[in-house]
Order: sequence, then C-alpha cells, then structure tokens
Amino acid sequence: MPVEHPPHEVEQLCETGSALYVRALREGRIRSEDTEQAPCLLDFGLLHPDINDMQWLRPTAPAVALPRLLRAIEDEITDQRQREERLAAAFGPFMALDSRLAAASEAPTITVLDGLERISAAIDRAMNDATEEFLAVQPGGTRPPETLADVFDRDQALLNRGCRMRTLYQHTTRHSLPVLAYFERLEGDAEARTLDEVTERLFIFDRTVAFIPASKDRSLALELRDPAVVDYLAVSFDHLWRLATPMWPKSAPQPPEDGITTRQRAIATLLTEGLTDAEIAARLGMNVRTARVHIAKLATTLGSESRAQLGYLIGQSGILNRES
Repeated sequence: MPVEHPPHEVEQLCETGSALYVRALREGRIRSEDTEQAPCLLDFGLLHPDINDMQWLRPTAPAVALPRLLRAIEDEITDQRQREERLAAAFGPFMALDSRLAAASEAPTITVLDGLERISAAIDRAMNDATEEFLAVQPGGTRPPETLADVFDRDQALLNRGCRMRTLYQHTTRHSLPVLAYFERLEGDAEARTLDEVTERLFIFDRTVAFIPASKDRSLALELRDPAVVDYLAVSFDHLWRLATPMWPKSAPQPPEDGITTRQRAIATLLTEGLTDAEIAARLGMNVRTARVHIAKLATTLGSESRAQLGYLIGQSGILNRES
C-alpha cells in the first residue's frame, strides 16, 4: 500500500518534496508518476503539467512561485503574516540553484493551469487586478442562470472600479432570457454584441493577460502574458467586435433581405461547405431541431425540393454575396 502523505505547509516542505523539486529544477522536468510520494509539489504549484507532453511535469521557477505564495499569505488574516518570513527562508536554497531564476522578476509568458479550481482562481486574480477593461468571448447559445449568478458580484465589482466590459456571444444568445436579465442587473459600462460564429472562449484583461482553453473539456487552460500574443488576441477581438451586431444596451436586429434572414444566410454558407445538420447547429450555437427548421424555411424560400438542389439554388441565388 502507498504511504499516506502527511499534510504540511509549504514553508515546511517535506524531505521527499524538497529533493524532488531540486531534481526538477536541475533536470528541467520530471515524470508525473514521480510525484506520487510528494503530491504537495502540485498542491503548492511548484510543479505544473508540460503542455507538450502531459506525462511530464515542469518546475515553476522559485522566483515566480515565491511571490505567488506570498500573495496568498497576504490575503489571509493578519496573525498569519509571520509565514512570509518563514516562506522566504524555506525558498532560499532553491533560489541559489540558478542566479538567472533568482533574478527573474516577471511572471512566465505562458502558464498551464490544471483543473477548474486553479483556472477560476487565476481568472479571479486577473479580474481583481484589472483597472481598464475586460474583453470576453462566450461561445454557445446561452449560459446557465446559476453560472451568471456566480459571476455577477465579480463582474459588478469590476464595473464599479470604472472598468469597461465587452462581451461577444453568438446570435442565439439574443433570445436567452437569463443572459438578458444578467445585463439588465449590471450597472456600468457593459456592452454585448453577437455574431453567427465566434472563437473558442477567450478572456482578456487590460490587454496584458489573456486566458484560453487548452483542452476540449476546458479542464486545462493557458494564462498568456506575452505582449505580442495578447495584443494579437485583443486585435482579433476588436475585429470581431466591429463586425458584430449590438445586443446590449441597444439591440440592433438585422431585418430579412428578400425573405432570407441573416441566420438563414449563415446556415446557407455552412451548407455549401458540406456540413451536416448537427455540425451546423454546433457551429451556430443552436440545437439540431432549430437548425433543421431554419434549413426547411430556407429551402421553401428558394423553392428547393432536395438537399442537393438546395446547395445549387444557394449558389445561383447570390445570397452569399450580399452584405449581412
């Protein structure tokens, strides 16, 4: 049976964990199974998954790990602040291993966040540090009311500090009562716009830090602080924002043109790409039944009697060449 790892604080790092961390710093990475006897290294954030090979763990630089842990201590009650000195003393030997690491004062440009709890904590820190703006892309047709309730106080606090908030959704969100009710409650500089299709989930704070998913189930995320990468994502957001249709605080619905709605025009584009009904629904953030209703209306408008004929009539009608 494996030996149970006794609980301890980071400033009292166990001998096994200390030796393993030293080894990770010297070798650059260690295998995940090597930490079975010292899970504390992952709990304290001293090791993190290698995004290129999840079987390996890479060490967090002492000069980066130490300030993060110190900040967590600062958030605790006053009588625990004495831990700061003990923590600095515990990290002394690690800092001496590499003078370059000891001199580094900036956070890494890319950080792998493993687990929803760590992802949420990192986003909350960035949200609390923001002083100018929060840009967000939220794919999907709607958001659960309980999720919106959980983030309302955090978002309102951001707006209360004078920050602005810009959110991009898909067009199907325009009919989501929970999302509309959420914006009605917010007070401050908050706007929302919609597109037929948007990128994967994206958060950008003050154009200095961004968060993107690193796995399909969103259990892994990347915290990006490289100026060039964050600027590229922010410029991409700005481009999508200019193309999007206002939803809040002023809604600007797009009227049908020659009997073809903007939603049907978007579906027509995807039909010509050969996508199935299920794929079209996923791309546009709607359920399959709704997608099929729109396809049927489009076929009726164009006088199509089959799927193959519909594709031909779409091409002949010129509807894809019109401004949407």
